[in-house]
Amino acid sequence: MEIKFTKMHGLGNDFVVIDAISQAVDLTTEQIIAISDRHLGVGCDQLLLVEKPTIAQAEFRYRIFN
Repeated sequence: MEIKFTKMHGLGNDFVVIDAISQAVDLTTEQIIAISDRHLGVGCDQLLLVEKPTIAQAEFRYRIFN
């Protein structure tokens, strides 16, 4: 599975941000752990997933995997 992502950093933390609105993303716990691994994956402290909103008043849904 190919996933487009952005890696960002600030104040000593690394973040992987995935836009799950413009691409289909369905990650398992094991896949999130693999992406976060600093030696074998992209490496991050947190994976941030931006998804379609679940309520009409919101523009998006934001999930954080720490």
